Amino acid sequence: MFLENRNTPRWIILIFDIFLIFISAIIAYLLRFNFKIPADYLQSLKFILPFILIIRTIGFIIGRTYVGIVRYTGSRDAEHIFIVLFSGSVIFVLSNLLGKYIGSLPYFIPFSIVIIELLVSTFLMVSYRLIVKSFFHELSNSSKEKVNVAIYGTGELASITKRTFDRDAENKLRVVAFFTADTKKAGHKLENVTIYKSDDLEKIIEKQKIQQFIFTKEQIPFDVKNRILETCLAHNIEIKTLPDVKEWINGELSLNQIKKYKIEDLLERDVIKLDKDTIKKDILNKVVMVTGAAGSIGSEIVIQLLSFKPQLIILFDIAETPLYEIDIKLREKYHFQNFKLIVGDIRNRERVAYILNRYQPKIIYHAAALKHVPLMEINPAEAVSTNVFGTKALAEEAIKAGVEKFIMISTDKAVNPTNVMGATKRVAEIFTQTQNSKDGTRFIATRFGNVLGSNGSVIPRFREQIETGGPLTLTDPEVTRFFMTIPEACQLVLEAGSLGQGGEVFMFDMGKSVKIIDLAKKMIKLSGLELGKDIQIVFTGLRPGEKLYEELIYKDENHLPTPHKKIMIAKVNSYNENEIQIRLNDLWRALESFDNYQIVKQLKKIVPEYISNNSPYEVLD
Repeated sequence: MFLENRNTPRWIILIFDIFLIFISAIIAYLLRFNFKIPADYLQSLKFILPFILIIRTIGFIIGRTYVGIVRYTGSRDAEHIFIVLFSGSVIFVLSNLLGKYIGSLPYFIPFSIVIIELLVSTFLMVSYRLIVKSFFHELSNSSKEKVNVAIYGTGELASITKRTFDRDAENKLRVVAFFTADTKKAGHKLENVTIYKSDDLEKIIEKQKIQQFIFTKEQIPFDVKNRILETCLAHNIEIKTLPDVKEWINGELSLNQIKKYKIEDLLERDVIKLDKDTIKKDILNKVVMVTGAAGSIGSEIVIQLLSFKPQLIILFDIAETPLYEIDIKLREKYHFQNFKLIVGDIRNRERVAYILNRYQPKIIYHAAALKHVPLMEINPAEAVSTNVFGTKALAEEAIKAGVEKFIMISTDKAVNPTNVMGATKRVAEIFTQTQNSKDGTRFIATRFGNVLGSNGSVIPRFREQIETGGPLTLTDPEVTRFFMTIPEACQLVLEAGSLGQGGEVFMFDMGKSVKIIDLAKKMIKLSGLELGKDIQIVFTGLRPGEKLYEELIYKDENHLPTPHKKIMIAKVNSYNENEIQIRLNDLWRALESFDNYQIVKQLKKIVPEYISNNSPYEVLD
């Protein structure tokens, strides 16, 4: 501890560096003359050595090579030492040339000696610093309990991660294994650490007592990644991942930037391959409008659109502050300027008509909606007003303004709805389908399930409860949901939009449904906590309008494939436009009364499969 808290005086470091230069000069002469220095060169050494020491000392003082704390020597210190030494060697060469010019000596210092002395002095000065650093690193960590770390990857990122641990004297982490799916690399060493096959993870965990596992950003086969994650969770191993290279501080990885693995990462699937050429043809140099552009889905659609170079993106939303935040993000992070921020309500027909006629968008991505199931169950008037009549106003004005495509973001809750929110989205689907029979605008609907991390989703709620010490509140142990990441969902929306010819209801391959209780348990483990000891799970019962599981198609619906394997077309029933219009008029009159039961009653007439669940509106069924 005494040594750790004291720094060597600078004058001692300077004297030791000068001593190393003296040794380097002697070694340079010995190496140059094969350890037999001729007499005339020995004679000149009494003049040359002081000259070398004086020039080097002046260089050290000017370059301040002695001021750094030796135990924290890094690559930049080594680079600085070389530059100072090289500058001195340049002076030696110039002295030789000057000596030759005035005729005193043909070569004051042999050029070979200049080169050898530069290399030897650089090696000695850097090496002794690294040896001292290594000594202090061992000294400061000898009493600390080490955490054994495994890294997935064998590329440059994995190597940089290992070196980051090594150069940080304060860390308690020790890399004991690298893992890879490439069997050819197994058995070799990287940074003097053994590389193992990912299949051997469980065996190596026991052997090396691994406590932390870090994923680098290298491509990992999906099945391999899942198997590693499940194994790590089963052994209560902390899982971490590297930040994007763009986020590194001054181009260098910092230990503090290595972050905990998120549940969103845990549930992500294979990278989606998009038909980017088709999407680009749809969007390139066109004015595109996104409603609900400040929401989690709308804002991601905006971000995804950037790479397809639209002429202008209109961001339309009623949420003022989130709209301001995406404004900053587009300008500062993405350096994108071709957009307009418009605060407005889709229910305001006059405002919508003005915007559409003013900017003439050719494509509309309609993500604006009220989506919180329990909240809409007690506020059906607002759900109908926004989700049904807001969509109706936007769609009708889009037809008048000559919009080419109208892509509506729907939900799996519109299938056999058990709540007001799902029923209103189904009515919006039905209405836009009937409008597709008109000339001009093509109407397309996209259905998908819960989006990880979206506003109002279960993931942010669980994360907040974990941070506050719990308990985690779940409605029912049997509840299952489909999940998809926000970027994945929005990529499929763009793909479906480019595929759609009009009238389709596209549904996405959501993978397997996930039990929410399993999700909660995994989030607890990822947080390094133990269920039942550090945090509890409490069941509160299904909320109004909720059901145990979601569906993507009706029982009497079928589906057709598309060129994209993750997108299908639901074969939905067709509806008579006049009949739907009459039903909507009845719904509007009910809406004007603000009578919740009358509003829901009219919804059930339009969507007869809407059967309320855990709701006061069950009396209407």
